[in-house]
Amino acid sequence: MICCGFMWKSGGEDLQGFYPVRSECQADVPRTRFKSRAGKTLSARKWHAAFTEDGHLDMERVLRRIQRGGIHPSIKGEVWEFLLGGYDPDSTFEERNKLRNHRREQYYGWKEECRNMVPLVGSGKFVTMAVVAEDGQPLEESSVEDQGWLVKTAITDKRVLQWMLVLSQIGLDVVRTDRYLCFYESESNQARLWDILSIYTWLNPDIGYVQGMNDICSPMIILLEDEADAFWCFERAMRRLRENFRTTATSMGVQTQLGMLSQVIKTVDPRLHQHLEDLDGGEYLFAIRMLMVLFRREFSFLDALYLWELMWAMEYNPNKFALYEEPQNINNSSGHDPRLLKQYGKFERKYIKNGQNEQHNTLAVFVVASVLETKNKRLLKEAKGLDDVVQILGGIAGNLDARKACKEALKIHEKFLKKANNKQ
Repeated sequence: MICCGFMWKSGGEDLQGFYPVRSECQADVPRTRFKSRAGKTLSARKWHAAFTEDGHLDMERVLRRIQRGGIHPSIKGEVWEFLLGGYDPDSTFEERNKLRNHRREQYYGWKEECRNMVPLVGSGKFVTMAVVAEDGQPLEESSVEDQGWLVKTAITDKRVLQWMLVLSQIGLDVVRTDRYLCFYESESNQARLWDILSIYTWLNPDIGYVQGMNDICSPMIILLEDEADAFWCFERAMRRLRENFRTTATSMGVQTQLGMLSQVIKTVDPRLHQHLEDLDGGEYLFAIRMLMVLFRREFSFLDALYLWELMWAMEYNPNKFALYEEPQNINNSSGHDPRLLKQYGKFERKYIKNGQNEQHNTLAVFVVASVLETKNKRLLKEAKGLDDVVQILGGIAGNLDARKACKEALKIHEKFLKKANNKQ
């Protein structure tokens, strides 16, 4: 990690070296509220102590720590791999090493496949301009100097063409991603981000690439040294978020969550909901960004990561790994065992207790609701149009506390469930 410029400090502990900010960007970066709290934050020592000698992880103990005080930056990446369902806590060190090596081989195999089509993949370089014409024909040779590489022969395969056409957009977004961090002063680090997003896009043509995926992937690149591990962490995060990025000519996938948000506010704060409807904001489109990139714009870098891990810990389901790896062997009924129930995050636990194992509202929806509730008075008093709503919500950047936002989200969730149950 390159150290330069301004460093974040946290509660007496100097966190320099984890996410250093370029000195010229210091004034533009939201202030960080996260503090590593002794006895509450999951430290490296407590993390390693949670494993048995052969590698079984006490997930209940880990979740309790994370939900109280987040994860220390030095171990975020490896803890996230478990939170996102990448590894089974009930596996051994040996089993996980075997799986990790298999996944790395798989990733670098896909990377080689992509490199055979576009040699810039894995070269430490990336593109920000088109490499092929929209009809699949080669571009003029005069562009090679600026671009470094261009398609030489016509592309007739629709999937290959669709992928190649989006590579420049990925590159443009990569350049804009977290550029205030010293980490991205290195073109090779930017290229790693471009590689992962390009390979993910090739493997998922049904979703493709959508702006915002870069904001989700960026922290994985920073936290996990091996590019393959970062890819798989991103892939697991996208399992939770991919439907938000699914777009058609007439709809966006995130509209499902916006509909959930509308239902939540209508139930817990009908006056605010009616006011927003009167302003033609009843579809809650102003909340798209919050849900798409999980509040990356509303919080500082470190606070956004803290919020993510709080949400993931609260939503944790021990069946996730099996659901992703061996869906045919999944057994949801295990959650009814009081001993096993403690292995679930506190948000997920409520649904399991109520016998709701199917798809349900995500905590992110309730975090957005908590943000709206913090601005309730201003929205009701000052918002005369949607522009006012956007302006009021735009002023929250750097002024939100991730822990309080999650705490309020859980209260709103409780209130929503009670009111919804009373209507039945």
